[in-house]
Amino acid sequence: MKRTILNLFRNKLNNVRSVGITSYDYPTSRIINNCNVDFIIVGDTAGSTVHGIKNLNEVSMDMMLTHCRSVKRGSQNQFLIGDMPYMSYQSSDKVAVENAGEFIKVGMDAVKVEGYFPNRIKSIVDSGTMVMSHLGLTPQTQARLGGYRIQAKTKDEVDKLVTQAKNVEENGASLLLLEAVPKEVSKVVRDELKIPVYGIGGGPHLDGQLVIAHDILGLFWDFKPKFIKQYINGEQIFHNAINEYSRDVQDGTFPDDKHSYEMKKDELEKLLGMSGSSWKYD
Repeated sequence: MKRTILNLFRNKLNNVRSVGITSYDYPTSRIINNCNVDFIIVGDTAGSTVHGIKNLNEVSMDMMLTHCRSVKRGSQNQFLIGDMPYMSYQSSDKVAVENAGEFIKVGMDAVKVEGYFPNRIKSIVDSGTMVMSHLGLTPQTQARLGGYRIQAKTKDEVDKLVTQAKNVEENGASLLLLEAVPKEVSKVVRDELKIPVYGIGGGPHLDGQLVIAHDILGLFWDFKPKFIKQYINGEQIFHNAINEYSRDVQDGTFPDDKHSYEMKKDELEKLLGMSGSSWKYD
């Protein structure tokens, strides 16, 4: 059954934690579709996990929309959120509204806006598109924050974060994602807001959690944050399967009769009896 924004709000009211995960393609989304997952974010982390791009600010609208189309084809049951890439919303309200609309056209239910942009959020919401705000560590501007560092570690920083969270809610954000903030701070923000507040590295006291699929499946190797729990070693599983395939090919056990096509007997006899044919069947 398709999750909607009503399901996410109902979960918050009933103290049921919502489950979120990233996806970037059809096969992954098809698997997630049959799992107990509430929302999928098609993140700009597609740049690093799928394309090997070190600087996520290189990710383009075209790239994101391609991934969103693929995810939509695989997922019919989750609430879908498209991640607006760097400079797809910062320059003006007009640009933000138009680009947000492109995500909706390809099947997203909402967009994610990274950083403190209450006015942009209001413009997008006024145009009819739901928005998830993203505060705390914001990778698109991590250089300004001094790198990938925990945010809101002092009282002044916490006060600022709470103020920002309230402002994005007042300007129409339907959801909030907090990244890399202390668990005590996440709880303060969560308790101050009426909208659902989710975390990626925000501790347990939230309305739900987001993880990057490649992190928990052991398929990303460049960086492993403290908050990631790896559930399987996907790299080793793939490695073993491919090496087993290689051995089967080299020793002649693959393909066997079970994995090969055969001609009908009468047609094979015709082929073998062809005049002048040097073709032989062993």
